[in-house]
Amino acid sequence: MADRKADLYNMKLPDDLKKLNYEQCDDLCRQIRTLLIKTVSKNGGHLASNLGTVELTVALHRVFDSPKDKIVWDVGHQAYTHKILTGRLDRFDTLRKEGGISGFCRPDESVHDAFISGHSSNSISAALGIAYANKLKGDEHHAIAVLGDGAMTGGMSFEGLNNAGKSETNMIVVLNYNEMSISRNVGSMAKYLSQMRTTSSYKKTKTAVERVLDVTPVVGRPVKKVVRSSKNAFKNMLLHSTLFEELGFEFIGPLDGHNIEELEAGLKAAKALHKPVFVHVNTVKGKGYGPAEANPGEFHGVGSFEISTGNPDVVSPDSYSSVMGKELCRLARADKRICAVTAAMKYGTGLQYFAKSFPERFFDVGIAEEHAVTFCGGLASEGMIPVFAVYSSFLQRSYDQLIHDLAIGGLHAVICVDRAGIVGSDGETHQGIFDISFLTTIPGVTIYSPSGYEELRVCLKKAVLKDKGIAVVRYPRGRDVSSNMLDSSSGAFVCRENGSKTLIMTYGRLYDNVRKAADTLSEKDIICDTIKLVKVYPFTAELLDTVRGYDKVFFFEEAYSEGSLSQKLAAECGNVYTFCINGFVTHGETDSLLDKLGLSAEKIAATVEEKLKDET
Repeated sequence: MADRKADLYNMKLPDDLKKLNYEQCDDLCRQIRTLLIKTVSKNGGHLASNLGTVELTVALHRVFDSPKDKIVWDVGHQAYTHKILTGRLDRFDTLRKEGGISGFCRPDESVHDAFISGHSSNSISAALGIAYANKLKGDEHHAIAVLGDGAMTGGMSFEGLNNAGKSETNMIVVLNYNEMSISRNVGSMAKYLSQMRTTSSYKKTKTAVERVLDVTPVVGRPVKKVVRSSKNAFKNMLLHSTLFEELGFEFIGPLDGHNIEELEAGLKAAKALHKPVFVHVNTVKGKGYGPAEANPGEFHGVGSFEISTGNPDVVSPDSYSSVMGKELCRLARADKRICAVTAAMKYGTGLQYFAKSFPERFFDVGIAEEHAVTFCGGLASEGMIPVFAVYSSFLQRSYDQLIHDLAIGGLHAVICVDRAGIVGSDGETHQGIFDISFLTTIPGVTIYSPSGYEELRVCLKKAVLKDKGIAVVRYPRGRDVSSNMLDSSSGAFVCRENGSKTLIMTYGRLYDNVRKAADTLSEKDIICDTIKLVKVYPFTAELLDTVRGYDKVFFFEEAYSEGSLSQKLAAECGNVYTFCINGFVTHGETDSLLDKLGLSAEKIAATVEEKLKDET
């Protein structure tokens, strides 16, 4: 292949990568970027992070032998190039589509995906486990954790580093530093890494690297030759006394993350050391696509967009997240105790409005949900009213802190659970189907699930200003698309009575489907009453009395079955049929997934009709 241009579509990947010269590698990277932009512009997904890791991924697969060497991506949203290079090129156009390949790493999708990776900061711990397993088996292959600087703000990364540095395993941590996580990095670690990137005083000479390679048998001298052959590599490589060296790692970097020759030199040196090594790589998020380089935050996770302009096909003027953020600002103007907290998701949760209006009361703690909840506890203990806006699937990390640091002390904090329910194409790691199950186990928790914007405003005000203890307001991803809804301004539930002894009930956005299903059934002379829960937990005596007044109650729920509200209500009343979600839910369009789960208006109507027919 040395005499012709690299052709992405006519290569045996990843094996042929090792046959390319550096000019061919650069050409291959251009082809990959074109494919990334083309695919994500149609399918949506994570663009900026993947454009930044193209050369790094190519270098990793040229230096290491996947799947024998295990590459653990943190988070998998930067691994699209990895997917392209490991046998999924022909299916890459199905990315994030129902029945297609996942937007994150999944071991059941490919042997090259070493570990599941949908949430941040787990890669070092997972890679260390793999490295120790290799050591116990006498396997000399490497485990490589690849994480962004945003993931380094998560405490779990440091738990892993603390354990890994003295492990004497073939473990390599590659830090992809681009000065940007989902929201701009904050805190001391971000500042420390930034100083490492820019300060020249910590850099040592080429001799320091060569000294290490000289004492490395067999492999050291060839790698030293590679280092010498690169006019830039030795200038940017070092072994320096850093925090990471204090933890027991050899340190190499910073390397130019868009120079494959320099990357290879550094990665080969790390591989040759056969001990824990920390490799610092500098990249540009959004590299190669102007709009993404200019606005990496906006192009972190995107829907479809027009390539020539970078503009999305559809710009949504509103969303549950933005309505929550604006309403919280309105409340905060009148009450100086209200504070807003995010875990690196300022824009994703709608808190950018609060950050701009009340910067002194806005706190971005980084990718550290556990810390966020306990931090809220500290604020609450001194009379402030903290509001933590967080995705449902990310709140899972904070279960212990919710119990120990808020609930036991009876402290008042508001948790705004964004992305509750099915979220669609992000798949199993992001579906918000477990928050009801684990939140309802905590004593003293109050949970609201509004079905539209006006209810969201009412629920947020109650949670912030009237409730005690932990108050939760949960709402779905995206816009309010409900129609002809009955809003609840005061009650815990809304009942639409038609004189029936059959009741269909639910909460949140699913009520729109329940109402439509009831209308469909009425056209067949099957008359049903409906209930929409708004304050969904704890159940009120009035609700229990109402439910017991029906012969049959069908409860449809966009939540996991074990620990669900319907399961709890069935235990209380005995006349409740439960229809929930069992198991994990893969990626796909939200409406399609709801239909497959039996939660579309059509499926709800069909289920009720069938059940009633079976019992007559």
